[in-house]
Amino acid sequence: MSVEEAEKVTHRRGYGVSTVYETLRNEIIELKLAPGSPIDEQQLSDRFSLSRTPIREALVRLSADGLITTLTNRATIVSNIDFLGLSEFFDALTLMYRVTTRLGALNRTTDDIARIRDLQKDFALTVAERDVLGMISTNRDFHVAIAAAGKNRYYVDLFTRLLDEGRRILRLYYSSFNDVLPRQYVSEHEDMIQAIINRDAETADRLATAHADQIVRQIRSYIASDGRQSTDMKI
Repeated sequence: MSVEEAEKVTHRRGYGVSTVYETLRNEIIELKLAPGSPIDEQQLSDRFSLSRTPIREALVRLSADGLITTLTNRATIVSNIDFLGLSEFFDALTLMYRVTTRLGALNRTTDDIARIRDLQKDFALTVAERDVLGMISTNRDFHVAIAAAGKNRYYVDLFTRLLDEGRRILRLYYSSFNDVLPRQYVSEHEDMIQAIINRDAETADRLATAHADQIVRQIRSYIASDGRQSTDMKI
């Protein structure tokens, strides 16, 4: 095989890995692939018309994201959502909303504000288009940008991890509104931006707390009203 042919094969494999990874990631986040669903390499190989090598590479990435789990019998499944541990998750998430928004107000730069504003525009656009995966992605990037403005890399890493782990939980949040997010919740982001611009740490903290609290209440209410969630997705 020539060098050029080898490069083409490598490119195709890389493209295949990305395709499988992004497709399955989106299906898992959208809950089209339910928690606990089996993941079969041969079925995926047939579905994507790829060898098992790129399939396995994609599954390694999904495992690193915490979206799939390999059991002791070597079977692979879509990771379960830990509803029993939600209280701990919500406590940590709320704390990170507060501390990162407060520090963002204290330490932000002009460039930080420009980045945060751009991401808020992206978020508002996905809300208007009812693009749920887009909402989840841009909301995550918006809050990570605020954390980055706070200039504490440990908080950035922790908040990023929490937001990534909570993508399927956030999917339930948008589902509770039938994917039509009320304008007031888009405005909450804009109010936080203004507090950060004003370097008003107290107001930033208060707004972040209220923002986190309404998300937690909405998700809890949705889960409580839908017995199927707690039955089908528990560990």
